Amino acid sequence: MPVKPATPSISEAESRVMEVLWRQAPQTSEDIVAALLEPTGWHEKTIRTLLNRLLGKGAVRAERDGRRYLYSPLLAREQWQAQESRSLLDRVFGGKVAPLLAHFSQHEKLNAKDVAELRKLLDAIERKER
Repeated sequence: MPVKPATPSISEAESRVMEVLWRQAPQTSEDIVAALLEPTGWHEKTIRTLLNRLLGKGAVRAERDGRRYLYSPLLAREQWQAQESRSLLDRVFGGKVAPLLAHFSQHEKLNAKDVAELRKLLDAIERKER
């Protein structure tokens, strides 16, 4: 049985770079820097360092295009979300979904649309289990 490659662990700052690439790829480092300079207040060198870390972790790839590189994500947003949500569940809620939902229902304002979406998800889960 083939071993599934591990999802690279990325920091919150690195996830901001990934968000830029998930929205549109490929992009040059200049494009990525331009997209992040104003909203983050980070220095250009910081953004380039984060991009290089992501390359080293195998979360992005760089393809030569003349005298520049084009960057694209190798880590899918869904793959990252699955890892992050599992980590949150394990660390904060003992791996259980029910306490997470209970927490949000008690401490966050859920509107009628949120509740309807949760009901729809629970109904779909019940149908799968039958």
